[in-house]
Amino acid sequence: MKPHLIIKLNAPIQQQPVSWDVSLLDKSGVLTRFMPELDRLFDAFRIPFWVASEYHPRRQHWSEEEIASGLNRIYRIILQNDSMVPSALVERIRVLPQVEFIRMGSIGQTDLPSPSISEATSYQSAYRTDRTNLRQAHLFSRGVPEIKIAVLDTGVDLNHQELESILLPGMDYVDIINGASEFIGDFLGMDAVPTDEVGHGSHVTGIVAGKGKNMPIGVAPNCRIIPVRVLGAMSRNGTVVGAGLIDNINNGIKWAVDEGADVINMSLGIRHEQGGLPHAEVIEYALRRGATVVAAAGNDGTNDKYYPGALPGVVAVGAVDETDNIAPFSTYGAHISLTAPGNQIFSCFTNGGYAFSSGTSQAAPFVSGVVALLKSLAYENGKPLKDHQVKYLLKHTSDKPGSTFRTEKSGFGRVNVFDAMKLLKYHLQIQ
Repeated sequence: MKPHLIIKLNAPIQQQPVSWDVSLLDKSGVLTRFMPELDRLFDAFRIPFWVASEYHPRRQHWSEEEIASGLNRIYRIILQNDSMVPSALVERIRVLPQVEFIRMGSIGQTDLPSPSISEATSYQSAYRTDRTNLRQAHLFSRGVPEIKIAVLDTGVDLNHQELESILLPGMDYVDIINGASEFIGDFLGMDAVPTDEVGHGSHVTGIVAGKGKNMPIGVAPNCRIIPVRVLGAMSRNGTVVGAGLIDNINNGIKWAVDEGADVINMSLGIRHEQGGLPHAEVIEYALRRGATVVAAAGNDGTNDKYYPGALPGVVAVGAVDETDNIAPFSTYGAHISLTAPGNQIFSCFTNGGYAFSSGTSQAAPFVSGVVALLKSLAYENGKPLKDHQVKYLLKHTSDKPGSTFRTEKSGFGRVNVFDAMKLLKYHLQIQ
C-alpha cells in the first residue's frame, strides 16, 4: 500500500468514491479531487493523490449502523507518488473545519509471545487444568455451527487436523509496500488465503475451537471460525513481532462483521499515537451489529492502554498463571474486563504442529470461546443473546480474587464458564 492519509469528515462528500481496495486494481475511475479546501492544499505542495472510501457499504447503500458509526465519512487519500507527506500539510488539513480527524496511514505492531514448540504428538488430558470448569460447561453445550467466531490475527494453519471442518472462508488483509523491507514472508496482495506463517493465529484458534485430538479440547469446538489475517511478521531488533496497516486491520474487522461474526477475537493491541482512537468507528459498528468483541489486554505488565482492548464496549482480557495469580506480564488498568488462563497454554502451531505459549493473546480466546458457548446455548433454546446480556453473565459469574467486585488488575475476575452457563440456563428457563 502506498503512503496514505486517513481523513474523517464531519459530513460525507457529495460524490461517493470507490473503496480503496477497488482502487488498487483499477485507477481509471478513481477520484483525483476531494474537496476544494483540501485540494488547494495538495496543489500548493504539488502532491497528486487519489481519494477512495475507507470502507465498503455492507449492502448497495450505507446502512443505519454504518452511518451511525461514521464509516461513510472516512476516506483514504493515497499519494500517487511514493513521497513522504509533509507534516506541515497534515497540520494545515487538521485545522480545516470540515475535518474531524486526520492521521497518517501507519503500521501497528503487537508482540508475538515466543512459543515453545512441542515435539510431543499428544497431550494426555482432554481438558486443561480445569479452573474455568469447562468440562462441566460442555454438559450444557459444545457450541453450534451457526455461531461464528472471527479470529483476527496472523492467519491460521488451514490444514491443521485440530481445525478441520470448523474453518469458514477467510481473508488476508496484509498488504504492505511502504515499510515492506522489515517484513518477512507474505506481506503483499490481499487475497482469500489467510495462511499463518508464524503460528500465533493458529495457536489462538486452537484455544477457541480445537477438536482435542492431540491437545486439550477448545472452548467451543462445534462453533465455526472465520480466519482473518491482519498481521504479517516483521523482524524488529532480532525478534519477530506481528504488524499490519492499522487501516487494513480495520477493514478486516468490518469484513468479519459483514460476514456474520457473532464473536470477534483480537489477540493484538496497539497504542494510541495519532488522531482518532485506533479502531474506534469500526468497533462501534461491530457492537451496533450485535457482535461481542474480545481483545488481549497487552503483555507489558504496566498500567497502560492497548487498542482495541481499551475501547468502550470491548471485553479486555488479562492473564492469570497456574495458581490463579495475575501473570506478571499482564497489562492492567480500569478498562480490564476479565482474566483467563494465559501461561504455558498448549495449542496448535504451524505445519500441523503444536506449541506452548504464554500471553494475554492466549487468555483472550478462552473468553471468546465462552462467549460463543453462551450464544450457542441461547441459540439452541431459540433465544438470541445480546452483547450486553453476555457481559452481564460474564461479570456476575467470574471468580473474584477477593472481596472487591472489580479490581484494576483482574477486572471482574477470572472467567468461570460453567457458572456463566448455569446462570444463562436459569434465565432461559424462567423466560
